[in-house]
Amino acid sequence: MVKDAKKPRVLIVTPEVTYLPPGMGNMANYFRAKAGGLADVSAALVSALFKQGADVHVALPDFRTVFYSGVGPVMRKELSTIRSNMPEDRIHLAEDRAFFYQSGVYSNYPQENFKISLAFQREVINHIIPQVQPDLIHCNDWMTGLIPGQARWMGIPCLFTIHNIHTEKYTLEQIEDRGVDAASFWQGLFYERPPENYEESRNNNKVDFLTSGVFGAHFVNTVSQTFLMEIIEGQHHFIQEPIKQELANKWHAECATGILNAPDPSYNPATDKSLPATYGPDDHVHGKLENKRYIQQNLGLLQDDNAPIFFWPSRLDPIQKGCQLLADIMYDVISKYWDNNLQIVVVANGEYQKIFRDIVLHHGFEERVAVQNFDERLSRIAFAASDFVLMPSSFEPCGLPQMIGAIYGSLPVAHDTGGLHDTVWQMNTQQNKGNGFLYRFQDTHGLWWAIDRAMDFYFLSPEVREAQVARVMRHGKENFNHEVNARAYIDLYEKMLHRPLIGGGGGKKSSQSSSDGETES
Repeated sequence: MVKDAKKPRVLIVTPEVTYLPPGMGNMANYFRAKAGGLADVSAALVSALFKQGADVHVALPDFRTVFYSGVGPVMRKELSTIRSNMPEDRIHLAEDRAFFYQSGVYSNYPQENFKISLAFQREVINHIIPQVQPDLIHCNDWMTGLIPGQARWMGIPCLFTIHNIHTEKYTLEQIEDRGVDAASFWQGLFYERPPENYEESRNNNKVDFLTSGVFGAHFVNTVSQTFLMEIIEGQHHFIQEPIKQELANKWHAECATGILNAPDPSYNPATDKSLPATYGPDDHVHGKLENKRYIQQNLGLLQDDNAPIFFWPSRLDPIQKGCQLLADIMYDVISKYWDNNLQIVVVANGEYQKIFRDIVLHHGFEERVAVQNFDERLSRIAFAASDFVLMPSSFEPCGLPQMIGAIYGSLPVAHDTGGLHDTVWQMNTQQNKGNGFLYRFQDTHGLWWAIDRAMDFYFLSPEVREAQVARVMRHGKENFNHEVNARAYIDLYEKMLHRPLIGGGGGKKSSQSSSDGETES
C-alpha cells in the first residue's frame, strides 16, 4: 500500500499541539492548543518528521478562539484572510462550531467534550483521511478512539498512543447522530458487552472510546514501558478490565510498546530566559546558587547559600501525586534537618495546597517552606534553584518533572513506578551512575528514606557532589529530548509499514482480532 517506500505519508491525528514547523504552512505558528503533554509530543514528532523530509500531515480541530488568543484585531483579520486563501498542504483543520468558540482544548462538561470529539473524528473520517490518503495514521487518546477502527476497515496501518487513561462511553446511535457513519466499521470498535449484531447493539451497547482505540489499532503505545507492563499485570486498581485485557492482547501479539515523552526544548538552563542566571553543566555551581538566592529572597525563605532546597513541581493531587505522604512527614523532616536549614518550595495548585499552608502556619515554617500557586516562570526558577525534585507519585504514566529536574541539576526523589522507573536510576557515586533517589514502597517510610538518601548525597564533599550533578545534567540533556522521542516513533512507524496487513482495504468490511494486531482475510 505504501506509495513511496522512502517517503510514506503519515497523518498524525491529535486534539492538541504546541507548535508546528513554519514550512508546513503560512499559519503554522498560530496553531497552538495545549492541555497537557500530548501537545508537546505531537509538536515534537511532527517537527522531527518534517525535518527529516517525511511526508507528514497533521489533523487538528479548528479551535479558532484558542488559536487567535493574544492576537490583536488587525492580525486576526490578516490571519482570516490567509485562512480563506489556503488550503495548507500539510495542516488539516477539522471545522465545526462544537470547538470554534472553545477557550481550551477540553471543556469542564463531559457532554461538550463528547461533541468536540465526535465533530473532530467525523471530519477526519469523512474528509481528511480521503483527502490525505495516508500510508499510516497515528491517533492519540480517547478523542480519536474511533478512527483506528475505520483505519483497520480501510486497510491503513494505525498507531494508537495512550497519554491519559481517561475514556468516555457512548452508543452507536449517539455517535451516528453526530455524523459519524459507524455502520461500516462497527466491528472494529469495543463495546461494554460483546455485540450480537449491529442492530442489536446500536441503541443500548455503549462504545468505549479509549479501549476502541486500542482494539482497532494495529499497534499501541503508552508513554512509558513500565506503565504499560503495570497495566497488563493489573497493578493499578483504577484501570478497568477492558483496557487492561486489550493492552495485554496487543502486548502478547508484539503490537504494544512504551515510548517516553520528553520535556519541551525550552527547558534548558543555558538558554531559559525565565532564570535570573543561566548555566550549564560546567558552571552549574554558580548558576544554581544565583537562582537559589533569588528564590529565597523572593519567597521569604532563610537566606542561606548552603540550605538544601526540595522542590514540589506537580499538582497537589492526593490520588496520584502522593502529596499526603509529604504532608504526613513535613514537620519531622524539617525538624530533623533544622540545623541544615532544609527548605521546601511548592509551586503547584490542587486540593492539598491548603493543607500544606496550614502545616506551615501551625508550625511557624514560613522561612523554611514556601507554598505558591502554579506560575510557569516561578516553576522554572525553582527547578534551577533547587537541589532535589520531589515526585512521590502513586502511579505515573510518564512524568516530566523528573526529566526537567535532571536537566536543571535538581535530582529527583521519586517512587519507583511507571515512567519514574524508566527515567530515574539510583544514585551511586562510587560507580558514577544514577541520577536520583528511588524508593520502592509507597508510604511515608519510603519517602522519608529517599529524602535521607538525598541528604546523604548533599553532605558529600563539594567536589564529588558537583561532578555528579554535572554528569546528571549532561545525561539528561542527551537523553530526555524530543529527538530521542521522535526517533522511537519513527522506528515504530517503519516497523508498522514493513509489517504486512492481511485483508482489509478497498472499502470492504473485514473481521478483525485484537489479539494478533492484524486484520484477517
